[in-house]
Formats: sequence, C-alpha cells, structure tokens
Amino acid sequence: MTNGGRGVGPGGLSGDETSRRRLWAEVLIVLGLSLGASAAYSIVNLLNLLTQQTAISHQTATLNPSQSSRPTFDLIYQLMGIFFALMPVALVCFLLWRATRPHLGRLGIDLTRPGRDSLQGLALAVIIGGGGIAVYLGGRSLGITVNVIPTALDAYWWTVPVLILSAVRAALQEEVIVIGYLFARLREIGWGKWRIIIATAVLRGSYHLYQGVGAFIGNVLMGLLFGWLYQRYGRLMPFVVAHALIDAAIFVGYPWAAATFPALF
Repeated sequence: MTNGGRGVGPGGLSGDETSRRRLWAEVLIVLGLSLGASAAYSIVNLLNLLTQQTAISHQTATLNPSQSSRPTFDLIYQLMGIFFALMPVALVCFLLWRATRPHLGRLGIDLTRPGRDSLQGLALAVIIGGGGIAVYLGGRSLGITVNVIPTALDAYWWTVPVLILSAVRAALQEEVIVIGYLFARLREIGWGKWRIIIATAVLRGSYHLYQGVGAFIGNVLMGLLFGWLYQRYGRLMPFVVAHALIDAAIFVGYPWAAATFPALF
C-alpha cells in the first residue's frame, strides 16, 4: 500500500522512517560492539575514580598493560586483542562497501593519494601531538587528569612491533568508525553538518574519560578539528596516519621520556 506516493512499512511507518530506524539500529549495534561500549565503561570508570579517597591526579591509567607474566603468552594475548578489536572496523567496511570503485569511498577511503595523505597526516600529527601534550600537562597541573602510562610491557623483541600495531589499531578503530562510518550514516539519517561534528567529537571525548576530564576536553577539541576537516575535504586517511603516528610516538617513546623527564611522568 502507498500513502501520498510513499511506501508504508511495518506498523504503518513510511519507507523513509523505517529506513531511518534500521540505520539507527545499525549504528547502535556497531557502537555497542566498539567505541560506544568503551564510552560507557569510561564514564563508569571516571565515576569510580571521582568517588575514591585518592585524588584523581594521583591515580593512573595504563594503555598497554601486560596480559601475562609469560612472554610468549603475553605476545599471543596482545595480538589477539588487536585482531578482535579490529572486527568492528571490518564490520563497517562490510556495511558500507560498494561494488564500484572506490569500494570504501563512502568512508572517505580511496587510497589514490598515499603520498599526499601521508604528508597531511604527518602535519596533523605534529599539530595535534604538540597540542595534546600541552592539554595533558595542563590537566595534570590542574589535577583533572590521571597519570597516563602508555605501556607497561616489558622489553622483549616483540614489544615495539606490538606497540606500533596497537597504535595502528587505535587509529583504524577510532577514525574509521567515529569519522568515516558515523559521518556516512548520520548524514543518511538526516543530521546536519555541525550536529554530526559535535556529536562525534563528544563521543571521541567520552571514551577517553577513564583518563580524566582533561583527556575528555583534549579529545573533544581533536574531534572538532578532525570532523571539520573531514566534512570539508572528505578524505579519511590523513586522520588515520596522524592518529597512528601520535600513538606510536607516545607508546614507543614513553620509556625514554619517563626516564629523561621523570618530574613530568
């Protein structure tokens, strides 16, 4: 049956309304399997931190903890964690894959300009990295950010490669889902440009709340910049490159920085 030229779906809903509901269901499922769940855990973790007798500035958060005292099994657990964390990324690529090239064009991925994308990512990493350090140190001085320990892995032959893989995992998971996927789906749902940019930036900040309020603020600012640039240029890879470089520098460089500047770390 039709109603004013529009198809009517189950329950008397129009075809457009049914489609929007299905898209919302898909978005909630994807977020529930990935960064939405991380945001929920981070909010609860922040409440836990704030309700303890120890000040938040005297508490710590470890980003890459050891999973086993046995090096071989620690490596296996680390690789398994990285692999399964990327499954939601594979899911959104599957959902937005199209038959014609570029297959992942709806995610802003076409791999036609690797050199330019890499250079733009490097420039972003320098800008965001410097600003991120300033926000972190400011948060620590104000007592609203925990002491973040980027890695607690012992020094094995596989430690640096695993930390680099962890940085790439974080970059793919966050940028492909928060920028590429959510921008595509929220546009289809009918959201406007700034509504999408602000919502995704707040989501980015939310799943960093386990590091304290300072990390939330810094990541919201990063999300606003990334969202605005993506809305303007429509290319995802510079953000993936920038994010991977920033995290790799933090994860791998932390032991040296902690030894060289102990007062800051």
